Formats: sequence, C-alpha cells, structure tokens
Amino acid sequence: MKSRFGGRQGRLRAAVVAGALLAGLSPVAAGEPPAAAATGHKDDPTQYWNKVLLQTFRNARGWDASPGKLSRSGAMVFAAIYNAESAYQYTYGTLKYEPYLSRPLKYADKHSRPGPDEEERLIDRTAYRIISQLYPGDQAYIDAQYRARTGRSPHSYDPLDRLVVDPVVKQINKARAGDGSDNPDVYSGDTTTPGAWRPTGEEATADEGACKQPSDAVTPNWGKVKPFVLRSGSQFRPPTLRGFTNYADLVASPEYAAQVDEVRRVGAVDSTERTHEQTVIGWFWDHDLNGTYHPPGQLLELTGTIAKKFKLDTYETTHLFALSALSLADAGIAAWDSKFDSPINEWRPVSAIRATGGPNATWEPLSADRSGAPFTPCFVAWTSGHANFTAAWATAMQHFFKRDDVSFIAHSEDPHTLESYRRINSFSQVAEEGEFSRLYLGVHFRWDAEDGREIGTNVGNYVFANALQPTRRDQPQGH
Repeated sequence: MKSRFGGRQGRLRAAVVAGALLAGLSPVAAGEPPAAAATGHKDDPTQYWNKVLLQTFRNARGWDASPGKLSRSGAMVFAAIYNAESAYQYTYGTLKYEPYLSRPLKYADKHSRPGPDEEERLIDRTAYRIISQLYPGDQAYIDAQYRARTGRSPHSYDPLDRLVVDPVVKQINKARAGDGSDNPDVYSGDTTTPGAWRPTGEEATADEGACKQPSDAVTPNWGKVKPFVLRSGSQFRPPTLRGFTNYADLVASPEYAAQVDEVRRVGAVDSTERTHEQTVIGWFWDHDLNGTYHPPGQLLELTGTIAKKFKLDTYETTHLFALSALSLADAGIAAWDSKFDSPINEWRPVSAIRATGGPNATWEPLSADRSGAPFTPCFVAWTSGHANFTAAWATAMQHFFKRDDVSFIAHSEDPHTLESYRRINSFSQVAEEGEFSRLYLGVHFRWDAEDGREIGTNVGNYVFANALQPTRRDQPQGH
C-alpha cells in the first residue's frame, strides 16, 4: 500500500498535495488522480469489507479459526475503519462520536471540500490494509476483492494513504502490539481429577483438529489477552463456579447432578425430550466447524443485516460495526478467562456423563462434525463462549438503537442447520437462543450458558459506556 513514487518525483507530489490542503482543497482537488468510484457495487463500503473479512474467517484453520482470534481480527478491522471514517467526519466538521483510542485526525483545511469518492476510498484502503496484514495467506483473494470494488490496483498511489490510512493503521497496530494474542503455550492443567477438563477423545478429521491430548486445547491463554475496552479479561468473571472452589465438592453436589442429568436428557444425539424447535436453535447458532464463518462471523453478518434494516448511512454503519466488533472481541477474552483462569476448569458434558458408567458410557451429544461423528469443542466448558458472544452483541444493539423489540431475519451457514434463515423478534432473542443452543447440542451445562450470558451482557454494557462516546457528553445517545 505504500506509494511507488519515490525520490524527487514523490517529494514534488507530496508538496503539491500539502500546498493544496493549505489552500483549502481536498486531496482529490490537489492534482491527484482520484481512485475510480465503486460503480460496480452498491454495497456500503463497510458492508463490502465485512463480506471479505468473513470469507477469510471461513478460510482460517487451527488456532487462527478460534473464536478469540477471529473476534480480535474483527475488532481491529472495524476499529480501523471507524477511525478512518472519524477522520473524514472531523475534517469536514461533522464528527459526532469519539474515535477509538485516539484524538480526532484532521487532514485538510477547514475550507476544504471532500472529493466525490473520498469517504469510500478511506474505508476501502484502510480495510484492505488491515485485512491484508491479518490474513496474508488470503492476499490474492483480498487483492482481487479490492480491484473488483474500485477498478484499481491496491498498490496504486493515493494521497489518503499518507494522510489518514497510514496513521490509522499504525495506531491500531500499536494498540495491539504485545497484547498476548500470539502466546503459543499449551494447556498443562489437571486433566485427571473428576470434574476437571480433559480432552474429549475426538480424532482429527480432514477439516477439524484432534482433541486427544491436553496440548490440543484451543487458545488456553486467550483470557490473558489485553482487552480492547475492558480493564481486564477477569473484570466480570464470577469468583467461582456457583460457589464451588474444588472439584470434589462440585461433583458431589446435587446441583451438579441436576446439571449433568439435564444435558444427558436434552443434549443427546438420540434425545426424546429435545423438541424440534430446540434442535433448530442448537444447529442454527452452532458454527463450530471450519469452513464456516464461526460464531463471531455470524454476529458480524447480523450486524450488517441490522444496519441495512435501519438504512444507516456510511458513518453510522462504521459506528455500529465498531461497537459490535469491540464488544465481541472483549466477550471472547472474558469467556476464555472464565474457562481457563478460574479455580475450576470444568469438563465437558460428554466427559461428565460417560464417567457415570453403565448405559451412559457410550453417550453422544447432538453436536457433530461434517461426517456426522460426535464433536465437542476442545476447550473448557464454563462459561459458554456462544452465550458470551450473543449476549454482548445483543446488548450492544440494544444500547445503539435504544430498544430491544426489533424484528429481522438472521442467517445460518452451519452445515447441519435445519433453517438457513430464521425470523428473530428482538435482540434479546439472539442472546437467549445463543445461550441455550449449546445445551441443546449437548456440549454445555445450563450454568455454563447462564453465567456466560451474564458476563457477555456486562461486557456489552461496559463497552458501550466506555468507547465511541458522543463528542458532546450531553448529546443524546442511540438512534
């Protein structure tokens, strides 16, 4: 993305741009060849790049496909887009919300006039840069998507790179440098005590990783990653799992027995108690398998659906995506903190139920891989990541629109889904269905779901109250 113009020619070009800015002209009016407008695409630019990002989610494998990694990517992409858009709004006197982690950036004189495609160029080039650095293995695809939208090479010169895109990308990268997201340490906790998490025994398939060894546990240190808005991943973690501080007391309790019995009955592959509607809900929100856009991707797609429903303009669309993505990223960190950094690292239902022996020794959950073989995500049960994510998303939406009773059509691309599209009547319905979908699939206990939703709700509340605030504190919030 850096300019190919160098030496004297590059310095002369920069001087022309700078002189024009001082004279009150936009970069486009400064003698620079404007990038071609996105005439072939009617999509909002943020919506367009969300679709590109979701394809990189589908392409991801291994730990790169973990919920935490994906939600971090989403937050970086949409925070950068939002900050680039904020620079545009601030430059032309229409800034309504504070940028993420930075002061407003002005790149032209107050008398300047924006070019006809300047706003979209800022978003296109910022999104291209961030997604490219996050997913270098998809570079050919990302390049092709940039050309398809703009009609130009992503490496062509644009003065907005130096003025806005470079500093925005640098600021986001600096904020995430050393955040702990690249910690390669594997799980080494207790995997033998009854009640403690242990590998669930699945063999590796062509598309999914194995869960045979403790070291197969996915991103066990993600709860220690530096949050985007929260003070720490443990900020809203309950001190214990329902008051239990050791495995012996946990597994001996009647409360635990009730939890195990419920998921045994409702979450079994051959359950006679799970209703058809519960089965629909379980699969609709699943997206555990590689090749899907995973839970963060489904919710980012849903963010786009809501933005279209309310016909948000370009600025408000960037704002909504940033709020949504930041909430999801911190929800992922908070979920993994509760999973791996609590006094009890709870085992999965399949381990708990089979441990009771007898006819339960061969119990299988409804959850399955693409071949139909039983599948349980390879990490600790308490709390549910799905419940964290959907609650944080729903809470962000409720705050942004200052209402809950919004109807819309949600989409699922899970290979097992019984409904590709589902009518939703409120944001809280997303949280509720996401919360209990994991119980119906047989991979979580009820308290995993309930406590996960509580954490996610707290995350959504905190992110809204502490990021992307109105520039005037007395300005009404919401829409």
